[in-house]
Amino acid sequence: MEKDQLKARLQRLLRCMESGLLERETAARLTLLGALSGEHTLLIGPPGTAKSVLARRLHLAFEPGHYFERLLTRFSVPEELFGPLSIKALENDSYQRLTERYLPTANVAFLDEVFKANSAILNTLLTLLNEREFDNGDCRVEVPLISVVGASNELPEDDDLQALYDRFICRYTVEAVADENFVALLELDEQSIEPDASDRLSHAEIDRIQTGARDVPLSDEALSLLKALRPYLAAQNIEVSDRRWRKVVKLLKVAAYTNAQIHSETHTETHTETKVTLWDCCLLQHCLWNTPAEQPIIQQWLSTQIGAGSGFKTERLEKLIATWESTLQADQNSQTQISNDKGQRLYLSRDGKQTTETSEQEWSRRDGLALYLSPPDQDDRSNDNHGYTERELSDGFFDQHYQQCHIDGHWQHIDQYIADPANRLIEHHQNPPCMEPTDHPDSFIQGRLDENKKLATDIAALRQSVEQGYDAIDQALGQHLWITACFIASAKQALSDSLQKVSSFESRLQAVIDAYQHLADKKIPPQSQANCPTSKIA
Repeated sequence: MEKDQLKARLQRLLRCMESGLLERETAARLTLLGALSGEHTLLIGPPGTAKSVLARRLHLAFEPGHYFERLLTRFSVPEELFGPLSIKALENDSYQRLTERYLPTANVAFLDEVFKANSAILNTLLTLLNEREFDNGDCRVEVPLISVVGASNELPEDDDLQALYDRFICRYTVEAVADENFVALLELDEQSIEPDASDRLSHAEIDRIQTGARDVPLSDEALSLLKALRPYLAAQNIEVSDRRWRKVVKLLKVAAYTNAQIHSETHTETHTETKVTLWDCCLLQHCLWNTPAEQPIIQQWLSTQIGAGSGFKTERLEKLIATWESTLQADQNSQTQISNDKGQRLYLSRDGKQTTETSEQEWSRRDGLALYLSPPDQDDRSNDNHGYTERELSDGFFDQHYQQCHIDGHWQHIDQYIADPANRLIEHHQNPPCMEPTDHPDSFIQGRLDENKKLATDIAALRQSVEQGYDAIDQALGQHLWITACFIASAKQALSDSLQKVSSFESRLQAVIDAYQHLADKKIPPQSQANCPTSKIA
């Protein structure tokens, strides 16, 4: 079975599945792909949205076999799914079921309201879905089951149903037809198209597809994307079991194999090889969510990655450029303390002159009035560093008639007291360092320029990659067997947004490069002028 022939057959089968239906292309492709991968599909949505129709048409995609369909309720019993007990076997003390025309003999099955399954049904159903085996009495027999399409109006809430929920690798929310297609719905030709017998797939052909798909490798880009996706999902509190990851990769390999996407390893090699590509990874949006609200989150992330490649890291580039902008500002504003001819560092005095003194002292004043210390017999002579005016000294410590105070065994007049410099309140002033713009060495600036130009080259290569992805997306996805056109629009929009971000990064980085070139030309920005006058040292 040649791949191109297989792809053509699958295209015809999909057209039959989609005929007479609106907005069900993705659901149809998922159910068929899931079946080819040996997996099961869950359709979530209200009644009347063609869920059972898709299951019946899936059955027609394979060689004639038994189709089984059942609506489950809380009161469903195992006999409804697995067949009634054999009275004859019971007479012989054997516990066996008559499985003919029931789920154990079906090729394709549709289980409506599948999460209504009770504990009496659940364990047997899990074994049948996963191992393709059924315990009938004391014998375990293989079943011909290709795939089960499950349907539900709601997600399972019972923890006992989580294992069943995890068995459905493909998940899709089916909604009512959109308003813009309502008239088309009313005028729709309900006649369906049955596939030709020659297009229907046999069990042997399905086995060959799965066997061939095992040898399909993951491309480096796809592997990088999967490695980046896992921590992203964890950060979004989206749990994906190890079993599901393995089954999802199996599904991607089947998708690549049946889509027959051919890629050359090198320009000189003559052979080609099918690989799982980034385009195939579009399918991940239908395999990894646990609630419908998580699906757009995964789709958006994939849209930003696919086409640009997994090397497009918006957050990383944003941090890099912001770091360089901060570094540039620091380099522009960098200042060095001035020294005199003797190598002594200079400071700026209160009168604006250069000095080698780190600090100065001066008499304190309040509202232009001199401030004094209280007489020595006080615990806090400075009045908590507020001091006293002459009037406050007179009123608080000196005789009102003679203006005298007894100090150290002697009477001292206030005029004599304030005339003594030792009684003045002293204010200490720390002189700031005298700075000038740093004269960066040429090698320093050139190093900065080289690093930024290298980053600019990387961003230019990224731009080219995004542009190529944008140009290729129509062809890549338009010819893809399993990806519908609805993803193309979102992916192209994401790539367009990425191009805008790249343009912004280029503009910001070029501004940084220009600024460093400005420094290299010894053109000091006005805000970086020295803050010390050229007056002589005091």
